[in-house]
Amino acid sequence: MRQITILSGKGGTGKTTITASFAVLAKRAVVADCDVDAPNLHMLLHPETLETGEFRGSKIAVIDETKCIKCGVCRDKCRFNAITQDLAVDPFSCEGCGVCTIVCPVNAVTLTERISGYIYISKIKYGFMVHALLNPGESNSGKLVTVVRQNSKQLAEKEGNNLIIIDGPPGIGCPVIASVVGADAGLVVTEPTMSGIHDLERALMLLKHFNVKPFVCVNMYDINEDNADKISRFCEENGVEVVGKIPFNPVVTEAMVNGKAIVEYSPECDVAKEVAAIWNRLCTELSLR
Repeated sequence: MRQITILSGKGGTGKTTITASFAVLAKRAVVADCDVDAPNLHMLLHPETLETGEFRGSKIAVIDETKCIKCGVCRDKCRFNAITQDLAVDPFSCEGCGVCTIVCPVNAVTLTERISGYIYISKIKYGFMVHALLNPGESNSGKLVTVVRQNSKQLAEKEGNNLIIIDGPPGIGCPVIASVVGADAGLVVTEPTMSGIHDLERALMLLKHFNVKPFVCVNMYDINEDNADKISRFCEENGVEVVGKIPFNPVVTEAMVNGKAIVEYSPECDVAKEVAAIWNRLCTELSLR
């Protein structure tokens, strides 16, 4: 089984658009949307939910009113101001740190798990999809990403699929780390801007740290060909293969508005042909065919 993660050092580089096209080109794969804070891959792949599960990634304080003596110590010691004047727990402010359970003189406060989000197993036109959504304000997105990947692997084994395509979150934080650890390759999608070059360097450092084979794709390279050349030289100097340069084309926006991957919406356009070429190069590198 092969796993490839598509990631970027920042949002808005076209990572999800490319992932959707890879899912179409693969024809039969398990796709994992690991951007659990703001998932949008479903807008292009239109999954049909088969299973829904609860994700309990955090805890919340619960005050037993039959034991509480109204001393207010828990309220005074809570640094998040999560306990109101009438000694009720504000679920939006409580971080589940547990200080209140320690300072309560009569053990009237306990921590209980709460639903932090939901995870889905779905059918798509081109295989299966595992995706999730973290509730607003919740933490532990890295833990939820791990669950998404575990479910993806189990589903791939069950269905006899030998490929998992992972749409990673933007940035280089905990959820990104959870989406790349153990992957066979990471495709960093960048853009020819100064911030794009900086974030590319960070993403490549992350892949190197976790010993994941790196590849680079420059999206909309022709909006600044000088910077695109800088990216190519940087990658060459660091032994990283640039597997493709995608041109700018407004048809990509049309495809997104119509809820389709570009290779499905306009397969003969220059963007679709370059994305297909990138996919073929990755298949060769990873021995997928």
